[in-house]
Amino acid sequence: MRHLPNALTIARIALTPVLLVLLLSGTFTGQLAALGLFVAAAISDYLDGKLARSFRARSRLGQFLDPFADKVLVLGTFICLAVLLPEQVPWWAVGIIAARDLLVTGLRTWAEARGQSLRTLPLAKTKTTVQLVFLIGMLLLLVLRRLPGSAGYYAGQILEGPLPLLLLVGLVALTVLTGLWYVQGMWKQTIVYRHDA
Repeated sequence: MRHLPNALTIARIALTPVLLVLLLSGTFTGQLAALGLFVAAAISDYLDGKLARSFRARSRLGQFLDPFADKVLVLGTFICLAVLLPEQVPWWAVGIIAARDLLVTGLRTWAEARGQSLRTLPLAKTKTTVQLVFLIGMLLLLVLRRLPGSAGYYAGQILEGPLPLLLLVGLVALTVLTGLWYVQGMWKQTIVYRHDA
């Protein structure tokens, strides 16, 4: 049971390419399946953290793999949405999110190489939750848009309106803010490390 959190994380990484292929298929069935897999991945993200705390199974590997799995899932889905909906999910927004994630991954790798760990900030966890909710909403609208009747009509209206982009801009701002906090935290750790040395 102590290995279950890491197993869930690895499964999330392994399923992400399948999810992305289904999402890009452009079919109702494929995108519906992608939505289901994404929701399952989001739930597993919550479960692996809870199980790790319950079984006291925290490990350096888990501390690295869990945020990495989140980044693979979130960035991959954002890239697919930029391909499918370039006006609602522009490439500049995806580029900023990707740059922040690469920066934080680099900082985490550097900290690990020095025998330290980069603790996940509470605000960063909130950021991940907001990203997951946004992406689930976008995937749901993609699926609903293909339905006949009022559900498909209103989903299409929301997708083509300004709301998705406005929400994305707020999400990008939150993402950048958490990245700056990580940089500030690492800077403080570096100063302390040099002082102790």
